Amino acid sequence: MTHDQVTVLVIDDEQTMREGCSRILSKGGWSVLVAENGEKGLSQIQTHHAKIDAILLDLMMPGVSGMDVLEQTRHLDPNLPVIVITGYATVESAVEAMKKGAYDFIPKPFTPDQLRLVVGRALERRAFQRETEFLRTERERSLRDISTEKSKIKTIIHAMGDGVLVCDQDGAIVLTNPATSRMLQISGDSLSGKNLSDAPLPSELSLTITEVLKMGEKSYTSISRELSIGAAEEICLRAHTAPVWNDLGQMMGTVTVLQDISRLKELDRMKSEFIAMVAHELRSPIATVDQQITAIVSRAAGELTEKQEEMLSRARERIKGLLSLIKDLLDLSKIEAGKMTQYKELLTLQEVIRKIVDFMKTDAEKKNIDLQFSSSGIPSLICADRSNLEEIFINLISNAIKYTPEHGKVWITLAEKSGYVKATVSDTGIGIKKEDLSRIFDRFYRVRSQETRHIIGTGLGLSIVKSMVDAHLGEITVDSEEGKGTTFTLLFPKELSPDPCGTKKSRT
Repeated sequence: MTHDQVTVLVIDDEQTMREGCSRILSKGGWSVLVAENGEKGLSQIQTHHAKIDAILLDLMMPGVSGMDVLEQTRHLDPNLPVIVITGYATVESAVEAMKKGAYDFIPKPFTPDQLRLVVGRALERRAFQRETEFLRTERERSLRDISTEKSKIKTIIHAMGDGVLVCDQDGAIVLTNPATSRMLQISGDSLSGKNLSDAPLPSELSLTITEVLKMGEKSYTSISRELSIGAAEEICLRAHTAPVWNDLGQMMGTVTVLQDISRLKELDRMKSEFIAMVAHELRSPIATVDQQITAIVSRAAGELTEKQEEMLSRARERIKGLLSLIKDLLDLSKIEAGKMTQYKELLTLQEVIRKIVDFMKTDAEKKNIDLQFSSSGIPSLICADRSNLEEIFINLISNAIKYTPEHGKVWITLAEKSGYVKATVSDTGIGIKKEDLSRIFDRFYRVRSQETRHIIGTGLGLSIVKSMVDAHLGEITVDSEEGKGTTFTLLFPKELSPDPCGTKKSRT
């Protein structure tokens, strides 16, 4: 508290005392108010008590006594320090005043230094009280703000259509909203405060949250998983679980957001069924047209001019493209519906790839492309569907030949890697732009460029390839640099079981 902010009130019926105190305190840089009796002193206190920091009060005054002023001052502002001015004959009265709340007393006569010392202590106390009051007020305001903010957050979370499930680092559920209970078809009371091991959550969700909680170092990796809820699994949810870290890199817990994707799944199913129906209905008439054109081109219906043969050949190529698209659509529909039958057996990729390479050599030679296959080590067995593997590598190798200019190179390698059989299909072709790599396995997605505009394709081949690789518990990745070539890498788990898989019939 600086001096220009301090005001001291002197209440004394002796003019010399008022003037002396005023002069001494003013020289110290403090502002001084004076009152010649108790009545005027009380008036000053009532009018200016907010800016008065200390009072010098004479007890022995006619009219309203100093004791009366002290009592009323204490009632108006109990923290306002009052210093009693007293003579030696009235020390007992000063002690009584101290009992009633006076801060201190100073006996007459006193020196300027004594006065400044006593008033200085009182002002320090006043400053400390005000600082304490300010901090208390700020703390209460902060608590109110926190309470208000928590109320806002709770209102927002409870109003969300998506489910929210928050767990602390010990796996205890600390926050949920009504949407969570509705989606999981359980009571909200059975979740709040429960540990993951005790809460009636789907086992897949509990395992996912536990897995995220076990992350040993700071990471923003999240896990998404689909859940089927209900006896008939009529509700499909996507659970997205992410860790929460504090500024020190310590895990605070997890947040799981639940989204109801049942309607999206139903729409996707209806779309797949529609595509399958349309493709199935188109296949027969287009195949018939293809047969008729083939018969005409083979001159079964008579001779053709060179121009007619050229036009029919182009039409036949287009029809082959349509038949290929229909086949891909039907295959994709079967995979998505889980209706593609797989006959799995023990086989080696060397055998499958070598057969395909021999089959594709004619196409490669037409473009003077060097097609090579190399394998290292003893052939390892995998449990797989032969026709699926053939389709996978026919697609990848034919694409490599299509997108590689003349006199280029396409090579396939086979090796082992940590319990997997690793196959790579590489080329020196036109490559893929970096921005296209993330979508290369999307359905109907084709890279559009000057080099690819004349190449016929459906945009479904790589999507089907990925689905078939996934069905074999494998993995496929792609690396490419525009203008330098592309490499597809495939991993298939080796068959390690002593009991061979034999011929297995399963669905993807």
